[in-house]
Amino acid sequence: MNPKPNIVNLPVYKPGKPIEEVKKELGLNDVIKLASNENPYGSSPSARAAIMAELDHLNLYPDGSAAELTAALADHLGVQSNNIIFGCGSDEIIALIARAFFLPGDETIMADQTFSVYKSNADIEGAISIEVPLVNGTHDLDAMLARITERTKIIWICNPNNPTGTIVPEEALVTFLNAVPAGVMVVLDEAYFEYVTDLSYSNGIKLLESYPNLVVLRTFSKIYGLAALRIGYGVASPTIISLINKVREPFNTTRLAQVGALAALADQEYVQECRRLNSAGIVQLQAEFKRLDLAFFPAHGNFIMVDVRKPADGVFDALLRQGIIVRAGQKLYPTYIRVTVGSAEQNKAFITALEQALQEQGVQV
Repeated sequence: MNPKPNIVNLPVYKPGKPIEEVKKELGLNDVIKLASNENPYGSSPSARAAIMAELDHLNLYPDGSAAELTAALADHLGVQSNNIIFGCGSDEIIALIARAFFLPGDETIMADQTFSVYKSNADIEGAISIEVPLVNGTHDLDAMLARITERTKIIWICNPNNPTGTIVPEEALVTFLNAVPAGVMVVLDEAYFEYVTDLSYSNGIKLLESYPNLVVLRTFSKIYGLAALRIGYGVASPTIISLINKVREPFNTTRLAQVGALAALADQEYVQECRRLNSAGIVQLQAEFKRLDLAFFPAHGNFIMVDVRKPADGVFDALLRQGIIVRAGQKLYPTYIRVTVGSAEQNKAFITALEQALQEQGVQV
């Protein structure tokens, strides 16, 4: 069998190591996973209750249009139902955008260290990825504008950026959007939107009316704690949503995901509490990194990227042996690890393990 030539050498996405795998490999009983930016406090109790109640209906297909959830989300965001599309995580929306709009030879612009799914989906469709270097871990919007050509189809902005955690302020984003040609789509990935407390940060939804070429992505996987159910969404003009819908599979979100997301959306008090706890966790970790004389990027999501001053893979392995899973292997930041902000207890355990790992690697702390 002959596959598409452009996919033969594609790397396979590597998620954070599963807890069960680490326990089995290393013979550990207690493992803390701080690798995939999951909510350490889980989902809202009301979401769990709704999911349990829905178990009696597993024999039924889901509503392919997610009508009830769409209506509730539209009301929450202040948009119309035809501005919204749901997917199996926001990852699927990225794939659907690529499927709907890229032709072989189209160009797409993104940062050189950002969410890898943008590039992989462009590669699958035969588009050419133009990767623009970050500056101090942040999108260089002027340099991205300079790379626009007549072949540019889509620009991707991850805000906060994954993995660095930095943000593009609203003023800079608006200036950028004003300069992008109307025929070029800008996808603003706000997967960590609900965690951000910085007042300079933008709300992409409020920009949609002024920029019909803008698409905003968000998810229920992060602060809402529904990562296992895989449900995210895109918000854009009805024209764009209609085109993406043409390439969407008919039942791409499950009944459990829809009812869980609906209940989670209604419990904004839980969201606010998770944001408060996350902000406290950032303060806790940053204080410890300063004590250990470790540089880090400003954190605006629920993760921090920190320089461990030695090859990150060695520190990763040393942490793993102590039952702490983080992320390493950032191609342009070989001495950095990315750690999810956990509970206060998890953060404390991580710092204790990190100190030992650094000493094992010969880092003076």
